[in-house]
Amino acid sequence: MDEHPTTERARIDAFLAPGSRIALVGASTNEQDFSRAMMRELIAHDIDVVPVHPGVDRIGDRRAYGRVTDIEGRVDGALIMTRPEAAAGILEECARAGIDRVWLHRGVGQGSVSDDAIATAHAHELELVSGRCPLMFLGERPAAVHRVHAAMLKLVGRYPRRPPPARA
Repeated sequence: MDEHPTTERARIDAFLAPGSRIALVGASTNEQDFSRAMMRELIAHDIDVVPVHPGVDRIGDRRAYGRVTDIEGRVDGALIMTRPEAAAGILEECARAGIDRVWLHRGVGQGSVSDDAIATAHAHELELVSGRCPLMFLGERPAAVHRVHAAMLKLVGRYPRRPPPARA
């Protein structure tokens, strides 16, 4: 495994890099579900989204897989959008599948974050982003609600900033 980016913002930027192939674990079959909005936004930002949902062959126009270990081809990361009690087991699957970048989603409420999931990620030395919503970091100008969320985090000093460029 390559050395992990050291700052949270570097991990975020690496995870959301255009051209990445990301498993979205907890993708819903309901077109109105927030996970589907997440899928659309990731795809719009040149990220290949692979939906993961047990018992479903397709979500939207994409092939779906029952588990991350079933996905064919390379996967650069996994965005976990499940109940928190399911997240640690999914991170175990990610480790078995060789997926070393993981994101435990949190928007409003607890999201997928749990102490067990964080401990599992650390035990497997996974590159972890925990407790954030990717939509705050996509593109130069995220949607208004995500800019407001980011602004609130900046006010309280909890928004992960990029380090200043190195001087030549």
